[in-house]
Amino acid sequence: MTSPSNVTGPPPLGAAPEQERLPAEISGPEERQSSENRPDLPHRLPVLPVRDVVIFNYTILPLFVGREASVLAVEAALNRSRYLLILTQKDEQVEKPGSDDLHKVGTVVMILRMLKLPDGRLKLLVQGVSRARALALIEEKSYLEAEIFALREPEEFPSGVELEAMMRAAREQSERILSLRGMASPDISNVLASIDHPGRLADLIASNLRLKLAEAQNILECFDPVQRLKIVNEHLAKEAEVAFMQAQIQESAREGMDKAQREYYLREQLKAIRKELGENAGSEDGDADELTSALDKAKLPPEVRKEADKQLRRLAAMHMESSEAGVLRSYLELLADLPWSKLSRDRLDIKKAKKILDEDHCGMDKIKDRILEFLSIRKLNPRSKSPILCLVGPPGVGKTSLGRSIARSLGRKFQRMSLGGMRDEAEIRGHRRTYVGALPGRIIQAVKQAGTRNPVMMLDEIDKIGSDFRGDPSSALLEVLDPEQNNAFSDHYLMVPFDLSRTMFICTANHLDTIPAPLLDRLEILRLPGYTLQEKLDIARRYLVPRQARENGLKKGDLVLEEDALPRLIDNYTREAGVRGLEREIGAICRKLARKKAEGEKPPFAVSAERLHTLLGIARFQEEDMDAAPLPGLVLGLAWTPHGGEVLHVEVSTMAGKGKVALTGQLGEVMKESAQAAISYARSHAGDLGIDPGFHADLDIHVHVPAGATPKDGPSAGVTMAAALVSALRRKPVRRDLCMTGEITLRGRVLPVGGIKEKILAAVARGLTDVIIPRRNMKDLEEIPQDLLSRINVHPVDSLEEVFRLAFSEFPPARERKGGRGKSLPDPSAAARENIPPSRRRKGPPCAPPPA
Repeated sequence: MTSPSNVTGPPPLGAAPEQERLPAEISGPEERQSSENRPDLPHRLPVLPVRDVVIFNYTILPLFVGREASVLAVEAALNRSRYLLILTQKDEQVEKPGSDDLHKVGTVVMILRMLKLPDGRLKLLVQGVSRARALALIEEKSYLEAEIFALREPEEFPSGVELEAMMRAAREQSERILSLRGMASPDISNVLASIDHPGRLADLIASNLRLKLAEAQNILECFDPVQRLKIVNEHLAKEAEVAFMQAQIQESAREGMDKAQREYYLREQLKAIRKELGENAGSEDGDADELTSALDKAKLPPEVRKEADKQLRRLAAMHMESSEAGVLRSYLELLADLPWSKLSRDRLDIKKAKKILDEDHCGMDKIKDRILEFLSIRKLNPRSKSPILCLVGPPGVGKTSLGRSIARSLGRKFQRMSLGGMRDEAEIRGHRRTYVGALPGRIIQAVKQAGTRNPVMMLDEIDKIGSDFRGDPSSALLEVLDPEQNNAFSDHYLMVPFDLSRTMFICTANHLDTIPAPLLDRLEILRLPGYTLQEKLDIARRYLVPRQARENGLKKGDLVLEEDALPRLIDNYTREAGVRGLEREIGAICRKLARKKAEGEKPPFAVSAERLHTLLGIARFQEEDMDAAPLPGLVLGLAWTPHGGEVLHVEVSTMAGKGKVALTGQLGEVMKESAQAAISYARSHAGDLGIDPGFHADLDIHVHVPAGATPKDGPSAGVTMAAALVSALRRKPVRRDLCMTGEITLRGRVLPVGGIKEKILAAVARGLTDVIIPRRNMKDLEEIPQDLLSRINVHPVDSLEEVFRLAFSEFPPARERKGGRGKSLPDPSAAARENIPPSRRRKGPPCAPPPA
């Protein structure tokens, strides 16, 4: 069988004829055989289905056969009489056609030549012999055979004026079509004139017309030669009209091109005349001279200048009003505007740079030290490469403003580019100039706007880049943010290398999980934790209050914030790692006071902690009541979020049941596993903990972590869940001023976790006095200011045993416990028995409660 791409049909009428040449060494019968000497056809022939071609009588056609069943049919024909019945498929998409998928009328062909191709396909040269109808289709050895009835055309037919007119019309229309397409030939006219049989003339013309498959099959199934010629004449008339319109369109386009060429030659002659007269050669030469002068001033690298000169020569040979000339002019203007050799002079005064950084931002000592280190290295080695920094921290801590401050301290230009939501790779690399409206990428545009080759370029929100069918921008950034590659950055619009190695890139992100690993590997991570209360107070007094007062029309001295107002504002109206929400609340206060001033009240306006309720409404956050009686099963934990630290309430409740465990509060898989680990530890150490060893069979346990609408996950709540579980089972409460964090194992070890600084900040902000952390996290306390650590007691632990001794005032010391690790006491304590229904309590003398 043949596939659509494997079938080569006859050239359409008017197309350049190509003679199919097969190797001379392949033998075969004579390529042409007259109908007079044609032997009788067999009554049963192999069938070759074809997809998109209809073969007519006496037509010689090359075919490519690729399907297995078709190859078998060809081999069967070669082993017999070399005759095949070719039937056209009704649906081209059918891969294995059956009898219902083929037309019943086809053409018997003789295989003239056959060539086996290296890929297993067969190349055939066939000649149509006779129309035939398939009376029955039989499947024979994986291919089809047909019982056929050959349809012989009459050699003699009644002549008449009408028939002669139809034959002449067919010849004249064919010659007219060839003439309109510029392909008229005396040889073709002689061939048409030599055919005096209407059926053969109709078949010859139909095989070369551009007919649809259904139209060609309709002609093939028309057995009356005169009627068939009439149908072909109708198609010829339609084809002649199409050819006439096509010729008119081509003539119109040719005239437009001739007019443009004529104008070009006249303009060139006008230039020459003006040059001889000593007059201005025109605006085109003026533009070219301006571009050449601008390119000279830009001091392009040699390879870039070579490309620019090449494009200048192309521009000079073009019509200045053509669209391509406009594209080239824009390209050359961009080359001239880019700062190929312009560099900002770095401010290498380390002390002055430190002073600028301290003026703009409070704290952030680690990042300030890194910038000063870079300046020191640049002072000692001017050719050093710029670092690729990534500032990671919660929203509102000043990542973007820090980039501006870094640029000011270095004395460089600052450019910011937001990457949030970017999905098109062309935003980074630009579009190729072949596209309409092509532009360079935003990196090149930012460098052009800066006017220097070494600006501070901030890539904001790099963790929020997307990707779709237009490409992956994060992959394009791999070259931009690699110091080993960005010295020859290739923009698709420029198509010449541009050196970005002197540009200082600063990226910002809220978290690193969504940044691809290859891109993350190129970044130097600098973390910005949340601000402490003292830092927020300093920022508010030095920056936020003056700025909001100025923006809301208040003069200096109109607003007086009393000493207790800002701490109350921070604690009761904002709970965030940054200061963005704090600035909004200060702005709301300024707006209220601005209205009072506009209504005629005289400043200054004093704002105390008590007036906050009047100005801002009810406090959004309430302080924890540390004096309230603690409850069994309620423990405070600590969590890290992209917005800073949070205090979690972990609640465990037990009730009579059959050992079911319920975990609620939108807990993630890791958090659920921590709860299961806590239950397993309690079961295996029940004796040591003073609880009933069989609690898992007698009690149902419900673990809940408010707020239920907020998803939560992570291993750091393991110690909190274990403490809450033991508290509920022992009916002993945990101190309300104590919080904890850490991952647990089944053996009771407490493993280190992340975000210690943010968690302790949250604990201090909530007024908690003690915090339990893993001992291996003690190194993280170096990042916490001493004034903050002085407000909370930090207890490092290695095991859950130490956690319980700190959480429960009655928990027995290790030397006083009767059982060892993993050994249960002989009987549950009285406190644990209170949780068990009387009918299910174990019999035997109760154990004395563990000593205090």
